[in-house]
Amino acid sequence: MAAYPLLVNGTTHTVEATPDTPLLWVLRDTLNLTGTKYGCGRGLCGSCTVHLNGTPVRSCMLPVAAAAGAAITTIEGLAPDGLNALQHAWCEHDVPQCGYCQAGQIMTAAAFLRDHPAPTEAEIDAALAGNLCRCGTYVRIRAAVKDAAAAMQKEAAR
Repeated sequence: MAAYPLLVNGTTHTVEATPDTPLLWVLRDTLNLTGTKYGCGRGLCGSCTVHLNGTPVRSCMLPVAAAAGAAITTIEGLAPDGLNALQHAWCEHDVPQCGYCQAGQIMTAAAFLRDHPAPTEAEIDAALAGNLCRCGTYVRIRAAVKDAAAAMQKEAAR
């Protein structure tokens, strides 16, 4: 066991863990941030996606030792003062069914929209291709991302 400093959602925490403990379990079990989900445990489904220094990563595959000192953002920290444009669009399009993949979908989409403010549908599909949805709400996910991009552009123009 070792102590690791983690900056999660703007707050510094020191956690005790073995170096190879996946960040996912530290977030969920130690810090009680349960919005990040366990899906496949192999980095294939995207349910566990968080941002590490702004880059989407699979927290089930990232050892806590590799995350020490980095800025980590979970779904809980994406918009701490309420819902952001992406989360509003998710609600407007009634995207979630079971909801299990949604945190990972939103975290991936948030990073994508930061770098691609006016995406095409094909770009949205390509960006989110690594996030699996068991319920098959891909059409609604795409529409929500497209509407969020438009809302974000409108807000930026103000």
